[in-house]
Amino acid sequence: MRVYLAGVMLSCAMISSSPVHAQATSTPAPVASVLPSAGTALDDPGPLFDDYYIGPYDLLEITVFQVEDLSRTVRVNARGLIGLPLIGQVQAAGLSARVVEEEIARRLTECCLQDPQVTIFIKEFVSQRVTVEGEVTKPGIFPLSGRTSLLQAIALAAGVSEIADINQVSIFRTLADGNKEQLVFDLEAVRSGKVDDPLIQGNDVVVVGSSTTRSMVKSVTGTLRGFIGFGTVR
Repeated sequence: MRVYLAGVMLSCAMISSSPVHAQATSTPAPVASVLPSAGTALDDPGPLFDDYYIGPYDLLEITVFQVEDLSRTVRVNARGLIGLPLIGQVQAAGLSARVVEEEIARRLTECCLQDPQVTIFIKEFVSQRVTVEGEVTKPGIFPLSGRTSLLQAIALAAGVSEIADINQVSIFRTLADGNKEQLVFDLEAVRSGKVDDPLIQGNDVVVVGSSTTRSMVKSVTGTLRGFIGFGTVR
């Protein structure tokens, strides 16, 4: 029995040390990679680091510099539109604040102002959610209360599990045109600052995969504990 246990313990040590060590020393931490959907070029990573995307029922504070009568707080309606004086309805949902600022400024330039300076502050984030699943402690659907990064989204799920593959964390995203894309990140590289921590967009799905090596080590360790427990009872 002692010989058998020693053999299992030796196998466990070899599995847990060799492959992981080889990966850490032989290859540099990869940058974030993008697996594009149809129509997305490999050299075009898409809106990885754009601002938060506005959604229906979000509350926006719109300021037109030195034109107080045009500055106001408005809520995005169910159709994703906001209504403003002089220019009427403007599409806001599905766009970043920066894009909406540019559109409002463009319309104000066309109708009545010269070089208007428009800024938008999102006061309430109502519509946006992120789903975090896979090898995390508490998978679920979480509301976005503001600009949220990938690391922050995983923190909402209480972190990764002990068998998580942190080198292959995916964000599944539905684009404005209906196409879908998968963005793959090395969480270790993000934590170390080698790769920027990407911003989450509303309705993103974050999936943390499992590590085959870590799963095997956990399985062998559990089996070993079972044998030790059996021997103790005997």
